[in-house]
Amino acid sequence: MPLAELIEIVPLERPVTARITVPGSKSITNRALILAVLAQGTVTLRGALWSEDTQVMVDSLQRLGFHIQVELDPGEFCNRTLVVGGLGGQIPHAGTDRNPLELFVGNAGTAARFLAALVCLGHGSFRLRGTPRMHERPQANLIQALRKLGYRVDSPNDRLPADIHGAGPRPGSCCVVNLAESSQFASALLLAAAAGGWKVEVAGEDTEEAPYVAMTQRLMETFPARGGAFQIEPDASSASYFSAAQAFLPPPSAIAIADFPATDWQIDTAFPAFLPLPARISRQTQLGDSIMTAMILAPFASHPVTFTDLARLRVQECERVAAMRAELTKCGVRVAEAGDTLTIFPSLPTARGADIATYHDHRVAMCFAILGLKVPGIRLQNPACVKKTFPDFFQKLAAPAPGGLGVTILDSNTGRPLPPGGLFAA
Repeated sequence: MPLAELIEIVPLERPVTARITVPGSKSITNRALILAVLAQGTVTLRGALWSEDTQVMVDSLQRLGFHIQVELDPGEFCNRTLVVGGLGGQIPHAGTDRNPLELFVGNAGTAARFLAALVCLGHGSFRLRGTPRMHERPQANLIQALRKLGYRVDSPNDRLPADIHGAGPRPGSCCVVNLAESSQFASALLLAAAAGGWKVEVAGEDTEEAPYVAMTQRLMETFPARGGAFQIEPDASSASYFSAAQAFLPPPSAIAIADFPATDWQIDTAFPAFLPLPARISRQTQLGDSIMTAMILAPFASHPVTFTDLARLRVQECERVAAMRAELTKCGVRVAEAGDTLTIFPSLPTARGADIATYHDHRVAMCFAILGLKVPGIRLQNPACVKKTFPDFFQKLAAPAPGGLGVTILDSNTGRPLPPGGLFAA
């Protein structure tokens, strides 16, 4: 049964004690897949996220000729165990100039960027394309770096769709990549650098502290490059929604996240440390995608909260700064936007329900679902967009404690509660 096109979240009026399992980290899963196909031997990835973004990566790698065995994970429905045959830098399949091998990346920024660097190691031509939104997202910095390394990339506007002509490793070639638009460009090059013989220089503000580049480097240092097993930790950004939910539930509610990451590889493992919210939070140095979760809590803080360094939010799955401002304003929240900063003011007396446009953005949908635990009348358009990273998110909300929160979710067109089978985003 497909998820309804418009759903309503009913606030909870009773305390909840729960221990929630969230799927694996998307960022780590897609990085680990690239490292696994480059490994010298078979790598078993446990706890890998199985969602739209990771499935397009697996599909693309299989089209390139890599053997990837997919097995169910008994601990989490939206995870898989992936057994990957690494080929030490070889790319088995390729197309020709006239007929490039096509790879569809959807709206997955990690897949689009990481695959662009990977296919350069092959011998032949590859066409990367995605959704219309992915074709709008930045790619120029990476494309220019690949050209600097000596690879031919055909794209009229240095975005996708693009034809990349692999020429195998190019030992000693050098490039500089800037972090200004996306750290994924640097991660893409670093993941393939050893196999390509490339020297990659990363430039930009706070280069040494860039959290997603640091994640890539730590992953490379610990990954079983000659084969073995690797455990992928739960997604800290996904966990943030349930950490935030506790603030909206009647006391003495207690929400725990099962197997919460023990490392600090994911910047969003810091989210619980920002509760209650401070007066300022930076997207660049303090929180990643979970800064949007903090924005949902901000109207109920005792003071204005200013969110800074939001430029990269504008070029992700949607223009997230504009989206959060617009939808919070619909809900009676006072929001001020100045440059790449949002200030959200205490708005408890004026908070109200509204029909929320999700902009095909999984994080917008999940954020406002959590707001619906506090504010009656929150209705989400196109809630199935959560399939990008968390297909069973609404099932987790609705499942009875302790595995869920026991939230009632209505089909807005009928007013009837949706059964568990009608809450999976396929």
